[in-house]
Amino acid sequence: MSWRARSAAEPVLEFFRAIPPPALVPVLILLLGFGDQMKIWVIVVGSIWPILLNTVDGVRGHDEVLDETCQSYQFRWHSRLRHMVLPGAMPRIFAGARQGLSIAIILMVISEMFAATDGLGAAIILFQRSFAMPEMWSGVLLLGLIGFGLSMLFEFVERRSLGWYHESRQLKEG
Repeated sequence: MSWRARSAAEPVLEFFRAIPPPALVPVLILLLGFGDQMKIWVIVVGSIWPILLNTVDGVRGHDEVLDETCQSYQFRWHSRLRHMVLPGAMPRIFAGARQGLSIAIILMVISEMFAATDGLGAAIILFQRSFAMPEMWSGVLLLGLIGFGLSMLFEFVERRSLGWYHESRQLKEG
């Protein structure tokens, strides 16, 4: 909400966002070694950027008239944040989380392919290297089903959380 904080942080955020998440896998292997902790950090570091940048964009896009109204009624900072800024930014936050979910699935598989002996990504690579094509494709299809299931679950949560937003968009459209 502060333009000073945003102008100071935005170049740093954009720099880190520009780094391709799969490029972080070797760096995190060096820092954390092989194991579940490294895989979790790869997923978190890679998928946090769309959520963070969409949150910044959603907060930046709040209604100035509402902000001035809250100031004139002397709403406290935390009340403005809770009742005006966060509800207005939630559609953008959910859009970033949806992008982050797909990036997280990709990074899970990549980290398992490069630095794991177990997991679905490691199994796909093992099947590919041993020319077991039906097993490899079954792993790829399973990844697709997992991604589809998570996407449907995410859509359900989004519809429940942002019902007011989707209803207002339907009213505007027709």
